[in-house]
Amino acid sequence: MSLLNIITKQLIEVIEWTDDSRDTLSYRWPDEDKEIKNGAQLIVRESQQVQFVSAGQFADLFQPGKHTLSTQNIPILSTLQGWKYGFQSPFKCDVYYLNTRLFTGNKWGTANPVMMRDKDFGVVRIRAFGSYDFRIVEAPKFLKEVAGTDQNFRLDEFADTMRSRIISVFTEALAKAQIPVLDVATRYSDLGDALLQLINPAMREKYGLEISSFILENVSVPPEVEQAIDKRSSMGAIGNLNDYVKYQMGQAMAAGGEGSAAAAMPATMAMGFGMAQEMMRSMQSPAGTAGVGTAAPGGGAAAPSDPFSPAAAQAAQSPAAAAPAAALQVLTPEQVAQVLGVGLDDVMSEIESGHLKARKIGSSWRIAQSALDEFLRG
Repeated sequence: MSLLNIITKQLIEVIEWTDDSRDTLSYRWPDEDKEIKNGAQLIVRESQQVQFVSAGQFADLFQPGKHTLSTQNIPILSTLQGWKYGFQSPFKCDVYYLNTRLFTGNKWGTANPVMMRDKDFGVVRIRAFGSYDFRIVEAPKFLKEVAGTDQNFRLDEFADTMRSRIISVFTEALAKAQIPVLDVATRYSDLGDALLQLINPAMREKYGLEISSFILENVSVPPEVEQAIDKRSSMGAIGNLNDYVKYQMGQAMAAGGEGSAAAAMPATMAMGFGMAQEMMRSMQSPAGTAGVGTAAPGGGAAAPSDPFSPAAAQAAQSPAAAAPAAALQVLTPEQVAQVLGVGLDDVMSEIESGHLKARKIGSSWRIAQSALDEFLRG
């Protein structure tokens, strides 16, 4: 070998790499066509690994520390090179440094909606995005499947590729988990932890990576599904429908106006029915047994037995009608409204619907006491 070749082809004695970029995943150490000297020093810092590659085949992997390259420290390379009894001459080998620190705050998101089958809503399209942290755990697999022979493989080169692979694994994991859309949209933290258990094995097996945290920041569904979720939430918030109606009535009555009158009508009628029932019980007392249609105390003619006869109607409109209601067998709609404590329109509405039995005589309506009793009993 000439002196010129000896000068230009110097031997490598120390191999080390100081990462000052903070975003480099793998780095192929530049040998500049030089050979590694027998007994050279290899320096591997914390959060680094070094992978030797000989003639395209993965050889020895070195962890953090200072290593002397000898037959004892590179057994795989010794086998690949055919060094059975040790070696003394320099050798050629590709040296890859891998950054094993945790890379945090990486963004992911679905470019297109993900189709999933849901037991509540059928087939649903969802969009999702969030962040994840990862590190390299299997150097040979990462170099083979991701970085390749790139001289300086950086995070920005890997972001798009990693994002698409994350989405692919995320879609598969979501389908296997069979998580309902209602849970996807409301339980981000639990869902992220659950999906992490499904995503990690796939990422390690395919790419030699470990996802240390997988965070869902937002999951969106189509507008029609959002409306269905809102309706379910509203129904759950209402709880007891009877209590909710009472609350609404109280709010409307406090607000006043026409809404107050409309909201208070059911409560008013219920109160009137209660008062009427109390009056019926008092009218059935022994002191009020006499009434229209019984014989007069002086032996006069008895009133007609038909409560809808003209004589009974005249008796209902006579001053005696102002007497206690217990003496009445036939009532006018006005009197029924007064007894029940409701409006005349409400009484007429019940008559027209057939709920309150009445008879129309001429242009006037008459209600028998027995019909009113039956109406109040329901």
